[in-house]
Amino acid sequence: MGCPVAYLPGLTMRRITDLYPGEAKTDAKDAFIIAEAARAIPHTLRAIDGEDETIAELEMIVGFDDDLAGEATRVANRLHGLLTQIHPSLERVLGPRLQHPAVLALLERFGSPAQIRKAGRRRLVTPLRPKAPRMAEQLVEDIFDALDEQTVTVPGTEAAALIVPSLAASLAAVLDQRKLLAGRIEELLETHPLSKVLTSMPGAGVRTEARILIEVGDGNAFPTAGHLAAYAGLAPATRSSGSSIRGEQPSRRGNKQLKQAFFLSAFAALGDPASRAYYDKKIAREKHHTQALLCLARRRADVLFAMLRNGTFYKPQPSAAVT
Repeated sequence: MGCPVAYLPGLTMRRITDLYPGEAKTDAKDAFIIAEAARAIPHTLRAIDGEDETIAELEMIVGFDDDLAGEATRVANRLHGLLTQIHPSLERVLGPRLQHPAVLALLERFGSPAQIRKAGRRRLVTPLRPKAPRMAEQLVEDIFDALDEQTVTVPGTEAAALIVPSLAASLAAVLDQRKLLAGRIEELLETHPLSKVLTSMPGAGVRTEARILIEVGDGNAFPTAGHLAAYAGLAPATRSSGSSIRGEQPSRRGNKQLKQAFFLSAFAALGDPASRAYYDKKIAREKHHTQALLCLARRRADVLFAMLRNGTFYKPQPSAAVT
């Protein structure tokens, strides 16, 4: 019917509800609060664009991918804990490579230090070489060096030998699912008209690009770059009260997922000369690593807003040298 459509986020509505008397929660009261928010504080509303099949599918797939990422972290931490409990030296070798297909295949087939030692070097190298042709032999040597460092069998090792292969198989299955989803996400992004604009910016990977596209869209919902930065939680918040002045601090509000996407893309962009120069300039001003990355993420949000507004690709601007 040509009417603009918007919604009131749940957290915002809960805060507005506290301004009105009564603790009852009824449909009539909720409708009144929503109407008052639309009338008096319309900036709290979030615009709803027309249905976009690509964005809807991306949102569903990326949400499931986030769940899989959490599951992968949980299973990997459980594996780290078990290996550390029964054989710390072995965990020191396998831990940094725990999500490598060759290491997972090894743990799925041989779940205990005794089984690995009994198999021998040759039986380990043969199945590992197809999955890790460059590091198979060196990895086996490191494993046996680690096995020689510990002569004591810790109680519970036999029980761990039953659990480790199951956890390794679960982690491998989750990682395989994430690879399939990444391929589908990339296919969807290629069909979207804004994909090339986003990928032109250094540090924009498949998953971060999809998250930014889902949350920001074409940027028309944000009047200025400052509004986008505030929505992403990248705009600093001023903390002051009377004579107690704390200055500006990182905001604790905003869209957490969008903030993480900007932060990860800023970290990945450190290989870009212009982004690295800006990061080094902030470090030279005695900012910590995280603070410098947040500053870089805020700057990238401003650049992204201009790119979406003008429909132009990323053009690096030379930064002044740090002195």
